[in-house]
Amino acid sequence: MTPRPDPPDQTRFVFVTGGVVSSLGKGIAAASIGRLLVARGLRVQLQKFDPYINVDPGTMSPYQHGEVFVTEDGAEADLDLGHYERFTDANTSRASNVTAGAVYNTVIRRERRGDYLGATVQVVPHVVDEIKQRIRLMAEASDVDVVLTEIGGTVGDIESLPFLEAIRQFPVDVGRRRCMFIHLTLVPYVGHAGELKTKPTQHSVNELRRIGIAPDMVMCRSEGALSQEIRSKIALFASLPTEAVVSARDVSNIYEVPLVFREEGVDHFLLEHFGIEAPAPDLDGWKEHVRRARDAVQVVRIALVGKYVRLEDAYLSVIEALRHSGFLHGCRIEIDWVDSEKLDTGEARVVLERADGVLIPGGFGGRGIEGKIEAARVAREEGIPYLGICLGMQIAVAEFARHVAGMEGANSTEFDPETPYPVIDLLPEQKEVADLGGTMRLGVDPIKLHQGTMVRETYGETVVFERHRHRYEVNNMLRKRLEAAGLCFSGTSSDDRLVEVIELAEHPFFVASQYHPEFKSRPERPAPLFREFVRAAQARAEERSPEASGSDAGEPEAESAARLQARAPEGELAAQRRDR
Repeated sequence: MTPRPDPPDQTRFVFVTGGVVSSLGKGIAAASIGRLLVARGLRVQLQKFDPYINVDPGTMSPYQHGEVFVTEDGAEADLDLGHYERFTDANTSRASNVTAGAVYNTVIRRERRGDYLGATVQVVPHVVDEIKQRIRLMAEASDVDVVLTEIGGTVGDIESLPFLEAIRQFPVDVGRRRCMFIHLTLVPYVGHAGELKTKPTQHSVNELRRIGIAPDMVMCRSEGALSQEIRSKIALFASLPTEAVVSARDVSNIYEVPLVFREEGVDHFLLEHFGIEAPAPDLDGWKEHVRRARDAVQVVRIALVGKYVRLEDAYLSVIEALRHSGFLHGCRIEIDWVDSEKLDTGEARVVLERADGVLIPGGFGGRGIEGKIEAARVAREEGIPYLGICLGMQIAVAEFARHVAGMEGANSTEFDPETPYPVIDLLPEQKEVADLGGTMRLGVDPIKLHQGTMVRETYGETVVFERHRHRYEVNNMLRKRLEAAGLCFSGTSSDDRLVEVIELAEHPFFVASQYHPEFKSRPERPAPLFREFVRAAQARAEERSPEASGSDAGEPEAESAARLQARAPEGELAAQRRDR
């Protein structure tokens, strides 16, 4: 086999593991550490190892795994990558999410090619070496100061053992001082005893040490702050200094976590461990967004119409993009979860008229489609701000075709192959491809925004780059008829062949995109379509309840300036959920 080069000498490696129970928030913890390091001027990349056998989460049910996050280079990835990007403002890539299935697939293909020269292929060394190589690749490809790697699952699980063995060996390869192990555990509060219990954390640390990994820092999730006595007790059993035991207390807003970690001295301890000197962190902008979220009074209600509404994680990036826009506009977003499968014609109008905005996110499959079409109709006819994403755009096109353009029974061939008006269809060349993966459009593509449209004004750019995850497109054979009826195709692919954005001129805000703007939204830079959608919804809320608008009359001058600046077009180039 080809010798594998060592990662750059200056790169350090932080490994985040979890114990006691799952869903403690390793992703938020890793992302928050990344935010602190970025704020101190370091270049950081984050990586997630998932122990399941699926090659990627692209075919998994949202109820199993939450949303599928899409990277710039078209990888279908774990939703934690969304947290990494939102917290560090650095794009992830295909190398940022590694599953056990992908590792085994690579090893087996190598064995079939004869790369192992007839050797017996085993978990150690072959599978473990492939995992270590994935860590090296992050350092080599990204040219960063720190690589943060989160190990999915819980210490003690059979599935994660190869990954834990790989990170146990890694310091032997690159040097112990270039590696740091952070273990996230739970310190539960037992109500009838009236105290926090440290025993689960002690057992979890012991299990990690049994595997051969001695943590350098223990982060303890708890409802409230840990007392010094409890910290000292955990430190004693973990053989750590007291300052290495971090109180990761519950917060009301996940974006407060970096600030809590800063108070706990996490960044200082980490830099001291690696012997790195860096300037004090610049967190002023981050603190301002947290403050605005905390101080927001006005409520803006968004009806999110989907079929996976029993699990908020299925639409995590959409929720966060709405919250980012709420931070900017000084309002609190409240989401009404509307199950499209249970939404009949009469109920839709009653349910949706209470909302300040209607949002239909992406999705696949025919369940709940008629409910979504009815929701889009109500939003269009009643002048309720509407934002459609991916499937939400296709729904808006079908609804418009049926009820405005006179195409009775118009639909997507994905849901009705016999529809008389296939306004949404596969491209001709896609119909010859048998493998579903071969017809999927994934990753970033350029989008041409047309002069004189609301979307062009919103972005302030002629060409923008956004991420896609879909298979079906607007049918070009019916485009002219839809345009003649009043539907504006305000954004297309660079060759004008694919419809990317639609809008309606005679409406407060009716915009839908084939791409997924939520994946590029950031707390300090909300996605433009979400930003303007929430602004329109906020205006509707103020019209309906002026007394609850939290009027701007008494707004501090700095906040007024921030909101006015946000109204200017800007370029686009540049829960608590399972993890909390």
